[in-house]
Amino acid sequence: MSTSTVPEKSPHPGITLSLRPGHPDFLDLPWGYALAQWLQHSSRIQDLPRGLSRHAVVFVRYDRRLYAVKELPIGVAEHEYEMLRQMEEARLPVVEPVGHAHIQREGSEASVVITRYLDYSLPYRTLFIDPAMRAYQDSLLDAMAGLLVQLHLAGIYWGDCSLSNTLFRRDAGTLQAYLVDAETAEKHEPLMPIMRFQDLKIMQENISGDLADLGSSRLLPDGFLIFDTPRSILERYQRLWEEITREEVIAPDERYRIQERIRMLNSLGFSVGELQIRPTEEGDKLRMRALVVDRNFHREHLQRLTGLEAEEQQARKIMNEIREYQASMAQRLNRSVPLNVAAFSWLDQVYRPVLNRLQDFIATNNLSPVETYCQILEHKWYLSEQARRDVGHMAAVEDYVHRFSARENKSSA
Repeated sequence: MSTSTVPEKSPHPGITLSLRPGHPDFLDLPWGYALAQWLQHSSRIQDLPRGLSRHAVVFVRYDRRLYAVKELPIGVAEHEYEMLRQMEEARLPVVEPVGHAHIQREGSEASVVITRYLDYSLPYRTLFIDPAMRAYQDSLLDAMAGLLVQLHLAGIYWGDCSLSNTLFRRDAGTLQAYLVDAETAEKHEPLMPIMRFQDLKIMQENISGDLADLGSSRLLPDGFLIFDTPRSILERYQRLWEEITREEVIAPDERYRIQERIRMLNSLGFSVGELQIRPTEEGDKLRMRALVVDRNFHREHLQRLTGLEAEEQQARKIMNEIREYQASMAQRLNRSVPLNVAAFSWLDQVYRPVLNRLQDFIATNNLSPVETYCQILEHKWYLSEQARRDVGHMAAVEDYVHRFSARENKSSA
């Protein structure tokens, strides 16, 4: 990490920045003013939707990259930066930490944390307010439960779980939740049950507050049951936690259940780092417990094969297509085809041509390329079911773009 100090000739001296390489130096921002005044002093400030926040937050644009700048009490920004960095290294879904700063202004001091804004993300308010997004509300509950499970498995106590402190990305018809606020986060080895209980209690209180805020502004549908939402997240968390951490008892001749257990956890997206197998008290059976390391199983597999960065469900859907392509390729060539060979051919013959055709459409509508490709796959399946034959990728692309454009024109009319 590099450290920069605003030079004395600057009109606003008094800031020391510690930044990771590969990002702007941020020295042209109006550090001499409170963040609430930055809009009047910099053309880089962007107005973006956000949740409730105890602290001042501004968004700044450098070329095509957006960053969030949050002002905090002394020492808190450094802690948040360090926690985000540790969670990022553990492959947890969090925003990218970029740096932190110490500011001195006319006798007062503050600290600032800088993070990369999560591209193609949605705040919870959009998912509850926009009628077109309400289909994702059930996925939001699973996403929040899944995020908490991942954090707790990694020994992370969040301490301030809320919808306001979370962003969401579309993930092949579902959602992936990302932590964006780690002021209160702590790392423990292991995370004790009492701390998980406390985190879940805070989650229920905060999410009720987030939704009550929308309700008081009359932004929720009539009859929306505010307290059912955190209760449902808790139930989903408990089911997922129990499924992942449960211990199985197997007979010596049931070793096939070991691979079954691994495949089941992989299907949920979890990678298994270690298997603990020990005899029971009676000695005639075995106790088996799988220790998971992260929820990136399909993501990592796809990235190794193709270099593509995707969310977990996106990667799972694409890996299924690559395997279908592998089978088709083997049939056509009348010989077996390694998966890596099929993946390279799929990338060249299918994925890139589709993305090239969608290039202008994606840029105009600021869409995620991988998520758009997954939408095309879903649309291709729909059209093929109607036609009772495989309509092909390009026919699906043309129809999807036409329907999307017609829908957007109708909603803007």
